Amino acid sequence: MKKYDLLRSGDSIIRVLELQGDRVLIIDCIKRTMPVWIGLDALESYSECTTGELSAVIGVTVVGADDLDADQRKIMYERYTMIAPILSFVADNRMRSRLICSAAEEHGVSKQTIRGYLCLYLIYMDVTALAPKRREDDRVLTQGEKNIRWALNKFFYTTKKQSLMTAYTMMLKEKYCDALGVLAEEYPSYYQFRYFYRKTRNLQNFYISRDGLKNYQRNNRPLTGEGVQEFAPAVGVGMFDATVCDIYLVNDTGSLVGRPILTACIDAYSGLCCGYSLSWEGGVYSLRGLMLNIISDKVSWCSRFGISIHREGWDCDMLPATFITDMGSEYTSENFEQIAELGVKVVNLPSYRPELKGLIEKFFDLVQESYKKHLKGKGVVEPDYQERGAHDYRKDACLTMMDFEKIILHCIIYYNSQRIIENFPYTEDMIAAQVKPYASQIWNWGKSQIGANLIEIGKRELMLTLLPRTTGRFSRSGLKVNKLRYYCEGYTEQYLSGGDVVVAYNPEDVTSVWLLEDGTYTEFTVIESRFEGKDLTAVQELQESQRAITRGAARDNLQAQINLAQHIEAIVGSGAGRGDVHMKNIRSTRKREQTKNHRDYMKEGTNRE
Repeated sequence: MKKYDLLRSGDSIIRVLELQGDRVLIIDCIKRTMPVWIGLDALESYSECTTGELSAVIGVTVVGADDLDADQRKIMYERYTMIAPILSFVADNRMRSRLICSAAEEHGVSKQTIRGYLCLYLIYMDVTALAPKRREDDRVLTQGEKNIRWALNKFFYTTKKQSLMTAYTMMLKEKYCDALGVLAEEYPSYYQFRYFYRKTRNLQNFYISRDGLKNYQRNNRPLTGEGVQEFAPAVGVGMFDATVCDIYLVNDTGSLVGRPILTACIDAYSGLCCGYSLSWEGGVYSLRGLMLNIISDKVSWCSRFGISIHREGWDCDMLPATFITDMGSEYTSENFEQIAELGVKVVNLPSYRPELKGLIEKFFDLVQESYKKHLKGKGVVEPDYQERGAHDYRKDACLTMMDFEKIILHCIIYYNSQRIIENFPYTEDMIAAQVKPYASQIWNWGKSQIGANLIEIGKRELMLTLLPRTTGRFSRSGLKVNKLRYYCEGYTEQYLSGGDVVVAYNPEDVTSVWLLEDGTYTEFTVIESRFEGKDLTAVQELQESQRAITRGAARDNLQAQINLAQHIEAIVGSGAGRGDVHMKNIRSTRKREQTKNHRDYMKEGTNRE
């Protein structure tokens, strides 16, 4: 008897897993129970057994790996991965139990499932025993059913959205008519066609084939997730999004400007609006304004608009440690993802999953519902604005951006501190603490709990992190960034040795750039003072204009060089043939020439006056 032998005694079949002196670790192949230690003398009545006998008794045949399809192999190895860490500790009951619990928790299955896989593998000592059985439909379709299935796939389950009757008619035309188009004597009835369709219909296939995958994901797929609870077990998960407000605004002179863009961040745990940005520009620009607003003191911010609030009503001046965004270009840009350097984790949700950030979608609905009913006839856009003959709501516009921002602030304050959240999942601790069902109260309580994940950051560091970056190069003439030269004390060695570096720059003012080294920012100032205070676009236009002028003068410059060469050649040609040069008495000759060509410049100047 040796390790891994199969032994049989009557109807009992066991496999030897370990030998230690007079003890043997065995597994009962019939009962499929966990391995146990027994005495060596208990196996005297057992004799060797083959795998074929085991399969005959159990009724399970282990097939070869080549006979498995891709799905079976995939599941087989997934199951083996679950039990692989346990195999080395099969003989240790305590460690084996601990690893079974750990594997069950890690893979999201029950402990009994792990035990079943482990026993099955130990019985056969073959990974193919873990492969699932292949399901086979014994019933073969008739030719008529095959024709119906063909017609459904070709004419019904398509984006053309043909009716069931049309698909039936096309099937008769293609399968049950002769060359002259005469219908055969025997053919399936429409009721048979419809019965087969209803019997085999798969709604997921129906929606995807006729409406497309995107429409299915947006409108038809099952909504079985927990939503925000999957992302927000505590305070510190911010959901970001932007929307175009349903109102037209004017400027201070009464001229129509258009509809503003509202960008906001909502804490997914409490529903608190952490910050907002109301602007005419979207994209990364509005995100910078939003970030600054999030970390601003809200009492001071509201006082700018003449609004007085208590700090506990909007006590948010730190960044959430996790950002939940959609696949908008501004959120997936390299510029925005630089914020991860502050310790923030950015999670981009998949397309067409609005329910995963339903809180911020609902925030926009609630805020706009709050002000629209009070601003009818003031530029508010009604649902019929795109219909034929609808009123032109642009003519009603009368509010400025400042007026509208005050209204938005009042709506957000109501949303945060007075709106009742009826369906919040209260815990026993929250009930004991008498937390009121307001977003601000839930936020204030959640900040004091273990797990709250907020990041305190200064405005300057935040803005430097969000600035766009480019590659700069050190040279003797300074640090060159965007074809401009910059200077800072203490970098003499870098100016002389050269090299590329990462630089953050502000497109709106080229006066300064910031060298990024080991997570720190060092400010460099532009050398050419004529560019101070200008934005990058204006500087590039100025540089391009200068290059255009230079390119325009290039032809004249070439012509001037040619003319110069011609003049010099003409003069040299007129002086040629004077004979040999006399080399004697150079000093006296030079003195005579000085006297001969000497001029009294003072006298000439006086005469001219």
